[in-house]
Amino acid sequence: MRPVRSRPPQWLQAWTATLYWKTAVFITVMCCLLAAVLGMLVHVLVDGQTQDRARHVALEELDRSTSAYVTGAPLSRDVAVDPPDLPAPLRKMTVQRHERGTQLATHRDRPVMWAATPVTGSKVLAVRLDYSEQAASLRGLDGAIIGSSAAAIGLTLAAGLISVSRITRRLHRTARVARRISTGDLDARVNDPRARRPHRAQDEAAAVATALDAMAASLQERLNSEQRFTADVSHELRTPLAGLHAAAELLPDGRPTDMVRDRVQTLCGLTEDLLEISRLDAQVESADLDIHQLGPLAERAVRATGTATEVRVVQDAHVQTDRRRLERILGNLVANAHKHGRPPVVVTVEGPVITVRDHGDGYPTYLLDQGPQRFRSQSGGSDVGKRTGHGLGLTIATGQAHVLGATLRFSNAADGGAIAELRLPAHPDQH
Repeated sequence: MRPVRSRPPQWLQAWTATLYWKTAVFITVMCCLLAAVLGMLVHVLVDGQTQDRARHVALEELDRSTSAYVTGAPLSRDVAVDPPDLPAPLRKMTVQRHERGTQLATHRDRPVMWAATPVTGSKVLAVRLDYSEQAASLRGLDGAIIGSSAAAIGLTLAAGLISVSRITRRLHRTARVARRISTGDLDARVNDPRARRPHRAQDEAAAVATALDAMAASLQERLNSEQRFTADVSHELRTPLAGLHAAAELLPDGRPTDMVRDRVQTLCGLTEDLLEISRLDAQVESADLDIHQLGPLAERAVRATGTATEVRVVQDAHVQTDRRRLERILGNLVANAHKHGRPPVVVTVEGPVITVRDHGDGYPTYLLDQGPQRFRSQSGGSDVGKRTGHGLGLTIATGQAHVLGATLRFSNAADGGAIAELRLPAHPDQH
């Protein structure tokens, strides 16, 4: 059985994911490492120099004491022959190698510097010098290093975070503008002040802001061009289609005439759909909101489609919506369910949520991932390669839902069938 790794809490993941705090941690870690390395180097260097001076002084004192010992002069208090507390390694080196040496050790809980040399026989003459003052100076130096390092880390961290915060604020502003553009606000621009001075060098944040503004301007120009083209074509088609429709009505009855009338009617419907989409794209549509009871409104919209669709009102509710636009949305969803799915088609009203479900093969993957796409027919399963529509019905339904401030979500049922869920803004009295 493999152990389950516990994931960090959500707030910690969000905290560590930001560039601001990543930079703070990076600066802190690097400053600590640098301070530790420099502090160790200074400590080792000063400690080595201090010990070298103490050894030099101890050896000089040892030379004077050796001369005094040879001449029989009295020895000072810190000089002794074969002292019992002489460090064993120093005694061994002096006796066996017949060499003089020094060693830093502890005597009665105080640091001392020993110097020893062999004398007559196996005797050892040793000098013991107090090392407490040098050790205290080294501890003071370590404290100064720690204090100055902490101050340097604090100043560096503050300066680094101030600099990073200016960049992150600009990046956050760029991200907010990008989100506004993704929701359809093509007039949104970053307008970074640094991007207005092209003769000066630009940093990465200004380059991203400039690229985003250029992309938004280009996208807006293309969409406006497409909207104008769609609207112009639809308007231009209206007049000849009206004449063609009138001429078709004058033809004698028969199958060829019925086929012509059917094609003309389809073309007229396509033209009206294109005009409606062009108005939705231009965002010139506004909802005529009023309070309606959702159950009867859904039943009336379904009856208007002339299809065999079951309506279930689980929980009725009053909603603030545009009746005409809501009927348009439901009509398109029900017609799409009958055209691309299989019966039974069920419309369920549960509070401010209307669900349209069929029992066919479900929505194709592209629609679930990317949403409805115009002029891409919904076909799947056994209908692959068979065009059964222009893909405008769901596009119009999505656009009208946006005008109403509603949410239209598409999914597939686990046991088969497509589900379209329209969630309307509830009337304030319902809360």
